[in-house]
This record gives sequence, structure tokens and C-alpha cells, in this order.
Amino acid sequence: MKRDRCQPSADTYTMMINLYGKARRSFMALKVFKEMSSQNCEPNICTYTALINAFAREGLCEKAEEIFEELQKEGYEPDVYVYNALMEAYSRAGFAQGAAEIFSLMQYMGCDPDRASYNIMVDAYGRAGLHEDARAIFEELQRHGMAPTMKSHMLLLSAYSKSGNIAKCEEIVNQMHKSGLKPDTYVLNSMLNSYGRTGNLSKMEEVLKAMENGPYTTDISTYNILINVYGRAGFLYRMEELFRSLPSKNLVPDVVTWTSRMGAYSKKKQYLRCLEIFEEMIDAGCYPDGGTAKVLLSACSSDDQIQQVTTVIRTMHKDMKTMLPL
Repeated sequence: MKRDRCQPSADTYTMMINLYGKARRSFMALKVFKEMSSQNCEPNICTYTALINAFAREGLCEKAEEIFEELQKEGYEPDVYVYNALMEAYSRAGFAQGAAEIFSLMQYMGCDPDRASYNIMVDAYGRAGLHEDARAIFEELQRHGMAPTMKSHMLLLSAYSKSGNIAKCEEIVNQMHKSGLKPDTYVLNSMLNSYGRTGNLSKMEEVLKAMENGPYTTDISTYNILINVYGRAGFLYRMEELFRSLPSKNLVPDVVTWTSRMGAYSKKKQYLRCLEIFEEMIDAGCYPDGGTAKVLLSACSSDDQIQQVTTVIRTMHKDMKTMLPL
């Protein structure tokens, strides 16, 4: 458009800001926003909302607040979408109280929360480990005559899952069934994780069996949970069995899969086994993250091993056998 001297409109810029925001590239979203001013193109309330959302996705609440204030200075009245975006920023940053303050401000200013507003607050409290507050907001949503959606239930389930409250998790899943909502893979993965974290491996296997034999779809997250649980419990044979089964299910191990597998051996200080798995991971085209480095370092029992791991992480060398005595 620029090359052909076609002047982008506010809608064009807003679309670009949205795209960069969804890609978690808020710095580019801000750059596009600033370019609008240099091109004498006035942003509208949708533009400001898109930019606040871009910062919200990365939990950059101070930046989101700045744009929120700028929006008001320009004479725009924040609507429910603007308030929701700002609440999301505080939620993603882990500041449930900040999100609650925006929620209260919205109502004080005469802007009625919508279903998304309540969902954001359920999520904010759940992320902060305040599951009872999450439940209170969920019930407030119902009192206001709004039927909780699948997402509403999933967010509440996640809140109780983090607290290890299995009874409440099961209650929520039953409530979903009664409401005519069919649990999806995300919900069942949450139940797998809950059972695994509380050591109820038989229940975990029951859920897996239902997923594999029923109408549900398993994904790599399903097996990452299982591999992690069995690895932490020391059931290495079952962990490896699940890992070997992935190709037959058309699933590709990701960095979480490999790191969880390494973590099981790291707990037992099996340093060389961790390096072997690390080499397999690199050969498979999967590259480590900070979690991988932490697991490898925790497997070390000498300064020499720490130095070797540091070298490997820095160089990402594919042929580790030329560097390390495997």
C-alpha cells in the first residue's frame, strides 16, 4: 500500500496493531501506533483498545495504563472492551488486585461488565491462587443472569486444579455436563494434571483411557502431563513407554516433553542419561529453553559437569559426542 502511495486508514493501522498484538510483538504494535501520528491519521477507540490488548497479552500493565490514560485525554470514553483489555493486562501480570480495582472502576463509571469481564476476573483470581474469590466471581456472573460458557468453567477448573482440590474439580466437570457443555481436551488435561499432582495415578489413567477410547482428542499437552507426573514419581518405565508411543499417535515431542523426560533422570542425578536425551532432542530439531538448562544443571554433581552443560547450552552443538565423554 505504501509503495503504491495508497494511504492506510485508521482501520488499516488498527488491524496491523491487532496482528502484532496477537503475535505478542507489542513493541511493533506501538511502532505502528506512533506511525499513525506521523501520517496525520487519527487513532479511534478501536485503535487504542487494540494497543491496550497488545500490552495486555504480555502482562505489561504499566504500558496498558499509559494508553488507557492517553485514550481519555483524547476525549474517548472507555467502553467495556477497553476496561476488559486493561483488566487482562493486570491478570496476565499476576496482579489480581489491580484487575479487581479496574473491575470496580468500570462499574463505578456506569459501564456494565459483560461475560468476558467476569471470565477475566475468574482467571485473574485463579492465576493468583485465590480459588474461592474465583468461585465468588463465577457465581456473581450467574446471579447477573449470564450463563457461564465453556471458557468460564475451564477458568474456574484451572483455579481449583492449581490448588489441588480434586473434589471441586470433579464438581465443576459434573456441573458442565448438567449445563449441556461437553468437556474438551483442555478440561480433561486439567483433570489429568489435578489427579497427577495429588498422586492419584489410577484416576489419571482412567481419564487417559477415556480420552484414548472415547470421542475426545489427546494432544501433546496430554502426554506432557503424564510424562511429567510419572517422571517425578520415579516410574521411568511408564514414562518412557508413553514417550515411545507418541509417533504412533502422530504427536511430535516439544521442548516440554523432552525437558520433563530429562527432569526425571535429573532428580536421580543421572547426568549422562540427561545429556543423551539432550542430544536426541537437538537431533530431533527441538531446541532448549530456560527450563531445559535448569534441569541439566540440576543433574550436575561436579564443577566440571556444570562447565560442560554451560558449554553445550551456549553452543547448541549437534554432535555432542565430539565434546563430551558419553
